[in-house]
Amino acid sequence: MSVPAFGLGTFRLQGQVVIDSVSTALELGYRAIDTAQIYENEAEVGQAIADSGIPRDELFITSKIWVANFSRDKLIPSLKDSLRKLRTDYLDLTLIHWPSPDNQVPVEEFMAALLEAKQLGLTRRIGVSNFTNDLMHQAIAAVGAEHIATHQIELHPYLQNRKVVEFAQSQGIHITSYMTLAYGEVLKDPVIQQIAEQHRATPAQVTLAWAMQSGYAVIPSSTRRVNLESNLKACALTLGEADMRRIADLERGHRLTSPAGIAPAWD
Repeated sequence: MSVPAFGLGTFRLQGQVVIDSVSTALELGYRAIDTAQIYENEAEVGQAIADSGIPRDELFITSKIWVANFSRDKLIPSLKDSLRKLRTDYLDLTLIHWPSPDNQVPVEEFMAALLEAKQLGLTRRIGVSNFTNDLMHQAIAAVGAEHIATHQIELHPYLQNRKVVEFAQSQGIHITSYMTLAYGEVLKDPVIQQIAEQHRATPAQVTLAWAMQSGYAVIPSSTRRVNLESNLKACALTLGEADMRRIADLERGHRLTSPAGIAPAWD
């Protein structure tokens, strides 16, 4: 798999909070870290990684290009700035964070610039995030599906995004689920709690295991060591077919992330 199944997300974490989260995660065995230009924490993530002493080739670092940096003359310079903050010569994965609002920068332009960044060795893989199927068609037309490593989307038991998943998978494009725990909402779900009790697991472990068994990568975040350690154990949890079906039945189209002025017309 070109993208690790399990990693650490850093959305909304800044300053010493994100330094501590990344440091603890790396100590516990996490090796994939996901950040973004708009999170304004790349420098702190870079500090935590540098202080860990873990060899660069053992890590998988992802960042995302913000919409203000999509134009051909800005994308690569902004990526180089991200590399400087993260204290690395390359990223393992660089994503287009959101579609360009009102198509201000055409998909073809920013995808071509992102592919050029890959060809220059600034990033090992490229991908997209929060795209509709129409935008995915455009991205594929621009650079070819073989160059799109993953599509990172909001995906949890209450929003399973099946139309987008099916199209991406039909093109050989991996899915990364963000907000897999739905800000904790699904952890209170009676079905997930019942499954957790049966497996002597936590609701978070069950939800993360469901996503990974469905073929998606997950990047849960936490500021608490006990939760970071517990979430990691989801990698060792195997759910039965009946469990997977019960969770699949929780779909309700409940979207939590749709920023005004940036979000596309969702599928």
